[in-house]
Amino acid sequence: MKSDKCLQGLSLKVGPLGENDRLLTLLSNEEGVTRLAVPGARRPKSKLGAAAPLTFLELHIGGRSELQRVRHIKVLHSYSKLGQQLETLAAAQAIAELSLLLVAGNDPLPGMLNTVLMHLERLEETEVEGEMGRIITLAKSVQSCVHLLALGGYGLPIQRCCLSGLDLEPPIGNWDWRCSLIPDEGFAIGSIPNAAIQLNPSELALLQRLLQPNLPKQSNGKLMGPKDVWTKLLHIVECWIGHHLPKHVKALKMLHESLLN
Repeated sequence: MKSDKCLQGLSLKVGPLGENDRLLTLLSNEEGVTRLAVPGARRPKSKLGAAAPLTFLELHIGGRSELQRVRHIKVLHSYSKLGQQLETLAAAQAIAELSLLLVAGNDPLPGMLNTVLMHLERLEETEVEGEMGRIITLAKSVQSCVHLLALGGYGLPIQRCCLSGLDLEPPIGNWDWRCSLIPDEGFAIGSIPNAAIQLNPSELALLQRLLQPNLPKQSNGKLMGPKDVWTKLLHIVECWIGHHLPKHVKALKMLHESLLN
């Protein structure tokens, strides 16, 4: 009989399992994405009822079947505050959905858990009230997707033209210059007929800067880029995911719609 083991990870998804149990989908450094049975978690006053989405947990798990069972749960941190605003909830759910698409079951992806936790913490720090707060939430969501896609091997190819191989160096100030997104290939210099999206030099430069650790800011500390540009960059992320991953990230659409209200 296998002994219990300890596992720390982020609860990405929780659903019903049988009459009284829950099915927990966990992201961890050791095992990638793991699905675990949480016995009795749906019963009132269950000691295992802390298995909630977007919660960083320490688990003791065991069992001999393919679906191992959770014996004990300790909450290390709850990101439940993100559910208080539609924008932060959508951004957090997008991170969870994208993680599920990028990490194969029981196949760890180094750095993924820490990156996901970092972006959730950044969302927690955001004051969403007011138009600027909503734009910052949008920007943080776009950057989190850019980082996770790069880590998962599906990074946006924003350094070289996919047709000529030339460096994508946006000529700031030349407002006639364009680059076009060809969803199956990448970004191409010029206005390509039937391209999904076109970017001007400053929009491409902003997208390229999202690969850096922090959001791009002006010298006065304010976020670079207006709302319509960040909305366009969100559309690019949605388009790229839709063409290169098995599913769309539904929460990104929810975020898009919340910004129109």
